[in-house]
Amino acid sequence: MDQSIKQKSREFAAKVAQLYKHLSSHKKETILSGELLRTGAGVGANLARSECAMGKNDQLAKVYTALQECVEAKYWLEVLNDNEYLTEFEFNDLLSVCDGMGKDLIGLVKTLRAAIAR
Repeated sequence: MDQSIKQKSREFAAKVAQLYKHLSSHKKETILSGELLRTGAGVGANLARSECAMGKNDQLAKVYTALQECVEAKYWLEVLNDNEYLTEFEFNDLLSVCDGMGKDLIGLVKTLRAAIAR
């Protein structure tokens, strides 16, 4: 697996964790940011699980789950932004990372599907 997507997912999880700490302590917001924390960390967690998959189909399922978590994290970012919990910089920075990971994950899903089809 490409190490850059694993690195991006860890960096994204760290940024999301910092944002959660900030929002929960300064703005007393824990519900929406908690969902973002869960899904944001879930991307990397599922990629880590894919490393010890029982086969190609299992690996594809775990990478696809990581993609789903990424898409859901983007949704929670948008909801937090719509409700004015994020600065423009926070939103754009995290959205950019999330979109980049999503593209990488789509590429990885396609690669794994092609490998299975052979």
